[in-house]
Formats: sequence, C-alpha cells, structure tokens
Amino acid sequence: MRMEWKKTSKDDILRMRRAENGVPYLYYPLLERTGIVRHCFTTRLGGVSKGIYESLNLSFSRGDEREAVEENFRRVAEALGTEYGNFVFTDQTHTANVRRVGKEDAGKGLTRALDHFDVDGIVTDEPGLVLSAFYADCVPLYFVDVKKRAIGLAHSGWRGTAARIGRAALERMRLEFGTDPADVVCAVGPSICQDCYEVSEDVAAVFEREFPGHEGEILEAKGNGKYQLSLWRANEIVLLEAGVKKERIAVTNLCTCCNSRLLFSHRATGGKRGNLGAFLCLR
Repeated sequence: MRMEWKKTSKDDILRMRRAENGVPYLYYPLLERTGIVRHCFTTRLGGVSKGIYESLNLSFSRGDEREAVEENFRRVAEALGTEYGNFVFTDQTHTANVRRVGKEDAGKGLTRALDHFDVDGIVTDEPGLVLSAFYADCVPLYFVDVKKRAIGLAHSGWRGTAARIGRAALERMRLEFGTDPADVVCAVGPSICQDCYEVSEDVAAVFEREFPGHEGEILEAKGNGKYQLSLWRANEIVLLEAGVKKERIAVTNLCTCCNSRLLFSHRATGGKRGNLGAFLCLR
C-alpha cells in the first residue's frame, strides 16, 4: 500500500516496519536511538476487526465487537514484546490534564476498569508499563527523558494543543521526576495535516490568541471564515517554548486523512472508523 508522505527537510523522522507476528507499525528512529524505550504507532492493518473497523481497531467504544478488539490488543502486545496486562489507558476528553501512573495502574482500560478520568496525558518512570493513547486525526505526543529515565504520552487535539498539553506533560514530568526539558526527546506523531484540517473562524481565533507571533506558521486563511490549521507546527512551537531542543523533536510528515486506507481518520470517513494507538514504555 502506497503512503503519501508530506515533503520535509528531514529524511529520518518516521519509518514503518513489520513485527514478527506480521503486525505493521510506525516508529521514530529518534526515539529508538535513546535505547531506553519501546514505542510504536499502529496502522489499521494486521488485526481481526471487520467492516468500518477493519482491521486493527483499538477502540472498545465505537461499536466494534469486544472480542475482536481484545485480540487486536494481544497482537499489539506481541509486536511490542510486552504482556497483555501491561497497558494503561488515557481517558481522552480533550483536556490538558496529565497524570502520573505506576505499576498499580497496569491493565486499566483493558483488563480492568479505568479509574482516572479527564486525563489526556500520562507519565511514568515504571519500566514495562505501556502508556497508551488513541487517535483518528488528533496528535500523539511522545516524551522520553533520557537522564531521569522517565516517559510521557499525550493526546493533543485542537483544544489540547491550544491549552498546551505538551507543556503540561513536561511540567508534570518535572514535578514527578525532576525532568529538565533540555534532556527530553520528543515526537509529534501521525495526525491530520494542515491541508486536510479546515477549521472555523472561532477556532482560528483561539490559535491567534494563544500563539501570538506565530499565526502565519499555523494558520492559512481560505476565505468565508475558513482556515487551514497546522497542529503539527503548533505542537512543535509548544515543545520548543517549553524548553525542548529543536534537534530533539521529530515532527511527523504522515497525515491520517491523506492515508485513510492505512490509518483511521475521523474526517476522511465522516466518523465511521476505529482507533489507532500510540504506545510507549521504558525497557
């Protein structure tokens, strides 16, 4: 299957490989080279779900058969080299709330009920615990503190981006683990590109207010009160302003909407879709 990659000045930001069990996944060499994490971003291929959820759907809440989603998670666990019970989920409600999780949270959202709510970002220093967040156009943000051996994962839609959840995740890591943003390697994951992401004037006004001086980098006026919004660049700005070094940020050039045969996209399918997953754990 052909992927449509956006033009970029970097050629080492996102790659695809196939696990031994046949599940294809996307990964960042920049994160892999830290040597302390396992991570991936799934595609919609390699699972057992049918119909609009075909085939590696990772959502229990969109109408798919639970048994199919559970099998899909077993396949992701095998691809990651982890156990089925090691995942811990976010509870995504488009906030900038970030929570620390530990070994006592393993399985929450998958093998047992989630008991943390309105949490779009999670951080840990617990090896083996798989941070998990889910997407179908919104932006995954990965954080790896190479000195303190701590990690974070966040779900950043337009509301989370405007509220700077990337900064909130780094601040939570500072409070919990003593993280210095200059020691953090980050990735802005596969999500909807600016060409595909049309927003209304009221959303554009939020970004004009929250990103003064950067309007021309993240917004393109199309007339009739419509704008094209770059969540990729906006999140990169958030990370840079929070103190992450530019050379330690990998920004995606793969759009979920442009590649809706490979990746689930809410916009491309009018909401008839499953969910992709972003996963990150300390070795």
